[in-house]
Amino acid sequence: MRSLTRRYAVTLPGPIGGHAPLSVVVVHETQSVGPDGGLVWESADGGLRVEITGEVATVLEARGTDSRHPCLMAVPLP
Repeated sequence: MRSLTRRYAVTLPGPIGGHAPLSVVVVHETQSVGPDGGLVWESADGGLRVEITGEVATVLEARGTDSRHPCLMAVPLP
């Protein structure tokens, strides 16, 4: 049975200059609309909120991460 909940995997780079591995955060669709008119996607803990267009996730909020990148890679999950 196919899930009705849409999800994306968003890749977060490690700290700048830290040579740490990438981390991946799964975000779920919310009912909110972002500043560019797209849907807002949020991690389970609410720490990462992004607006996704194509395969680009524009960061709206990134609490608890060292990410300073405004745009991240997003891949739809089955």
